[in-house]
Amino acid sequence: MKTGIFKRIFAGFAAAALVTACAGCGGGTAAQTTAAPSQTTAAPSQAAAADDSLQKILDAKKLVLGLDASFPPMGFTDSANEIVGFDIDVAQEVCNRLGIELVKQPINWDTKEEDLNLGKIDCIWNGMSINPARAEAMNLSEPYMKNEMIFVVPGSSDIKSMDDLKGKTVGVQTGSSAQEILEAADLFSEITETPLEDNITLLNQMELGFSDAVFLDSVVANYLITENNKDYVILPGNLEAEEYAIGFRKNDQSLRDKIQETLSAMKADGKLGEISTKWFGSDITTVK
Repeated sequence: MKTGIFKRIFAGFAAAALVTACAGCGGGTAAQTTAAPSQTTAAPSQAAAADDSLQKILDAKKLVLGLDASFPPMGFTDSANEIVGFDIDVAQEVCNRLGIELVKQPINWDTKEEDLNLGKIDCIWNGMSINPARAEAMNLSEPYMKNEMIFVVPGSSDIKSMDDLKGKTVGVQTGSSAQEILEAADLFSEITETPLEDNITLLNQMELGFSDAVFLDSVVANYLITENNKDYVILPGNLEAEEYAIGFRKNDQSLRDKIQETLSAMKADGKLGEISTKWFGSDITTVK
């Protein structure tokens, strides 16, 4: 989806055609009449000049952040019904530095790319793992944190290793990279998958005995075990190591670059490390 509004008019002899293409970052339309192939595509420099994604945010004085509001500690709803978390604190600081409001918009994680491209949100910022499909569909920031995909079982479980998962029921979040990784793993044919909308529900269902294990992000599992004194055990090893990034619309380059620049400034002046220490006990961010 394109992010600027740009027009090109070509006039020539009687056989020449008029070409007009328009698209808005919130879901514009485009119309085009017949033209010579060399006339239908804007030059790269013109396309870049037409990218007003940052200016639109500054003019609106707000950034709408899409998130799964049940993904602690990155972004989640607390006991006071407020959306909080590491990513929320970082995004709030970015918005403070840009002089704009942060709007936190819960979304269905399974349709996040659609919400982004329809303009319902300006970015996806919520412990989103980098994978090839997302890199193709979105304009991703540089990685800002590392993560591992691991299995969690109840403390009383007789499951002690990934080999013991054979014949067991494993919960995983619908539409997540965890689900993609699990379904591509060799052991997938030997387990029963139970997909649900969010990790909190998955873990609650595991506690109630409806599943034997949950496959999820180590960042989430470690936080819940430490913060809530949960009787969970993380099985040794992992299926895949990952990195988190922020997702923008494919052509929203100026917005992506400004937020990346602001994150780098926060890393350099210590603010990013301060926020990380609040949530994780130390600075575990990988921003350069």
